[in-house]
Amino acid sequence: MQEIILKISGMHCASCAKNIEAQVKKHPGVKSVNVNFATSEMFVRAEEFVPEIDLKKIVEELGYKVIGKVREQEIEEQKEIQKAKLRAIFALLLSFPLMVTMALMYFGRKIPGQIWFEVILSFIVVYVLGWETHLSAFRAVKKFFANMDVLISLGTTAAFLFGIGAFFVELPVFFETAAFIMAFHLLGRYLEARARGKTSEALRELLKLGAKTARILVNGKEKEISIEELKVGDIMIVRPGEKIPTDGEVIEGQSTVDESMATGESLPVEKKVGDKVIGATINQEGVLKIKATKVGKDTFLAQVIKLVEEAQRSRIPIQEFADKVTSYFVPVVLIIALFTFFGWLILGKWFTAIVAAITVLIIACPCALGLATPTALTVGIGRGAKEGILIRQGEAIELMGKTKIIVLDKTGTLTKGIPEVTDIKVFEGNIKEEELLQIAASAESGSEHPLGKAIVKKAKERGIEILKVQNFKAIFGKGVMAEIDGKKILVGRKELMEENNLDLSNYQEMVSQLQEEGKTVIWVAQENKILGAIAVADTLKDETKTAIEALHKMGFKTIMLTGDNQKTAKAIAKKVGIDEVIAEVLPDEKVKVIKKLQKDGRVKVVMVGDGINDAPALTQADVGVAIGTGTDIAIEAGKVILVRGDLISLVNAILLSKATFRTIRQNLFWAFFYNVIAIPTAAFGVLATMIGPIIAAAAMAFSSLSVVLNSLRLKKIKL
Repeated sequence: MQEIILKISGMHCASCAKNIEAQVKKHPGVKSVNVNFATSEMFVRAEEFVPEIDLKKIVEELGYKVIGKVREQEIEEQKEIQKAKLRAIFALLLSFPLMVTMALMYFGRKIPGQIWFEVILSFIVVYVLGWETHLSAFRAVKKFFANMDVLISLGTTAAFLFGIGAFFVELPVFFETAAFIMAFHLLGRYLEARARGKTSEALRELLKLGAKTARILVNGKEKEISIEELKVGDIMIVRPGEKIPTDGEVIEGQSTVDESMATGESLPVEKKVGDKVIGATINQEGVLKIKATKVGKDTFLAQVIKLVEEAQRSRIPIQEFADKVTSYFVPVVLIIALFTFFGWLILGKWFTAIVAAITVLIIACPCALGLATPTALTVGIGRGAKEGILIRQGEAIELMGKTKIIVLDKTGTLTKGIPEVTDIKVFEGNIKEEELLQIAASAESGSEHPLGKAIVKKAKERGIEILKVQNFKAIFGKGVMAEIDGKKILVGRKELMEENNLDLSNYQEMVSQLQEEGKTVIWVAQENKILGAIAVADTLKDETKTAIEALHKMGFKTIMLTGDNQKTAKAIAKKVGIDEVIAEVLPDEKVKVIKKLQKDGRVKVVMVGDGINDAPALTQADVGVAIGTGTDIAIEAGKVILVRGDLISLVNAILLSKATFRTIRQNLFWAFFYNVIAIPTAAFGVLATMIGPIIAAAAMAFSSLSVVLNSLRLKKIKL
């Protein structure tokens, strides 16, 4: 499947976007087209090879411009906004004297040559400054479709021509009406373009984050190169306060790194030899030598930008309805305007017929409908990216608001996914806790088992010396056997102790509480005597309990879905307050559980996981949420990725989704409400005065602007 993305300038309303879609779809091989008016982008999928130049030609024949590189896009966007600003200022300045002459006329005064003065000024405003509007309308009609510019062009031309008619018969003069309609239209277009530009600010900020140069070692000497020249394997030198040029691994030095741009985490992260670092994050303290592991489009930042762009291009179910209404909107308005004109004409009120018809054309606004969904999506998804919440598919925003069930994997999602020593029990009175830990850690120092590593790690954290061992032997699935200072040491499970004829019955009651809590008990024996026991468990993430409480307050039912045993799963669920536990489930059975919960599609389910075994269930769920610290396969399966890897980010993702979808509904409501009230009001002659169409033009401009400004509020919502 071929994918082509083009940036388009010159679109004036949602109908322009729909027309481009309709024309491009006709090209052989094109499977789907999505033109996003809010971001000015066209995304094309083709089943067979389609030359990009063909698509550019179609777009340019319709009167729009295709722009290429990111920098070129920014320059073009700024040029367009500046041009729109100048047009709006000059249109308002030239329209103001016309308002003065109209006021004088109301008081029965006229200035010499007034009508020619009005003709010249209104012509400049309507046809010189407003030339692009008429050109866009002409191109639209030529292709047998109608956009917002058709309505404005018809309205202003009708008003101007009736003014010309005053040269031949006794008619009211409409020059100032035509000029002010165009002036407000141009002002609205400028304000909307400026506000729309801000909806993509988050993405532009991400694009600017990357380093421009890198300092690398070449034959032992430092050399500064552009970021484009950087290759995998290059050794980079990064000093305090500098950006890390690309993703890599620390090979020398230690420091703290500000990773807030990537994860949203405000606290700096300690980095030492062997640790991974993310490109564009900021080194804070020590000098680091970093080996480049990913460059260009493979880096974390590049992948984030790609995900955000794809999500912002996506359509959500509610948008389909708005798009359908928008496609019929302008033709329906034209029909209503005709009925209005002839209706009032039949009643013998020709002045009202003219004014009411013009007002209907001017007051209608398909732009507000077309902007309602994409502007909110663009801002919401961009805000999420800044918080370390990557929304890969726009529909997740709508679906998250409809779900009532959240299914959570245990290991790596609720827990850290790394075993840790939680308790140390000493049974012999003449031995201390540190001594027990030293004996166990020394015996386990040669082991590769995760539980053994956890014991060694705990000893090192406490500064305990690891003793030399002889005759080390790992017994698969049971533990280890070794000698320390000639004494036989056993560290392992109950079975290992029993095989060596050690009686545990006297100590069983002392460790039963640990086992009930789902912890793994490791026994420690020396010279056929039980010294004590060490409990190891995959501990809960610090924020898990707080996050589960927040989800309950929001009205969600929480379910733990895990392959672990019932006892361990229930112990953890009890600690954090999870509603239901489904344990001892094989990876392929997880999908069946999700399907059962969905009840033939009637119930929406969110699944949160981080492992390879979670990927099928993440795909089956209505919204799969992948923990960003997990496997690549799980991340690929998720519709939402939590970069920071904690469940507070899940709560924030839900809050952001709900706020974004609420904003979309508000936008659509006000867009529909405005048109449902405004068009009949105009048609029934409520605004049938000389300044009625001027009020309509101002209202039309405000309706689009209000939708964009409402969407921009998402940038400041509290998460």
